[in-house]
Amino acid sequence: MNLALFDLDHTLLPIDSDHEWGQFLVRIGAVDGAAFARQNDAFFAQYQAGTLDPLAYLEFALGTLARFPRAELERMHAQFMAEVIEPAILPAARALLQRHHDAGDLVAIITATNAFVTAPIAKALGVAHLIAAQPEVDAAGNITGRLLGTPTQGAGKVSHTHAWLAGRGQTLDGFARSHFYSDSHNDIPLLSVVTDPVATNPNAALTAHASTHGWPLLHLFND
Repeated sequence: MNLALFDLDHTLLPIDSDHEWGQFLVRIGAVDGAAFARQNDAFFAQYQAGTLDPLAYLEFALGTLARFPRAELERMHAQFMAEVIEPAILPAARALLQRHHDAGDLVAIITATNAFVTAPIAKALGVAHLIAAQPEVDAAGNITGRLLGTPTQGAGKVSHTHAWLAGRGQTLDGFARSHFYSDSHNDIPLLSVVTDPVATNPNAALTAHASTHGWPLLHLFND
């Protein structure tokens, strides 16, 4: 059995689910449109530039979730899945995942986006294992606005991967081959420690790095 890890946004999806969730909240009138959109767009630009402070962003994202009772969040997320995510799940992504499933690989999504937003997406993609930023919840299941543990971004993806595997009694070196698919230069730390890094729909910075290091380029989408 080999290991196949996947980033989510702009890798398996041709969109950024975290940013789209924020835009969705604005669109349905759940948050103050102008102020929220400005902050959401500013964080997204920082992420693309590689300058994002993940803790600052997660405080913003999880703090927004904490405004709503869990039942209302679930209702909104079901609408988000139907209107935004499901139309964005394309056959090429499903086929890539299926190839690894058919090969008997251990398949997981590892994303900087929080688990509330991404767990239903992983389920829709047929991926049982998700490594994501974990929001704290209270006894009633409501999101408190605080992060459990550390962000799953940059070098954090490496430490979270090791921790997840250790919890399963496995190690990264225990796999003959370990794949990681990502679009972003932010994921170079994890791409650098697997045996088979794949720059997938890569941005300019990752394209340059991959070309220098002889990593394969994979274009799933025409975005």
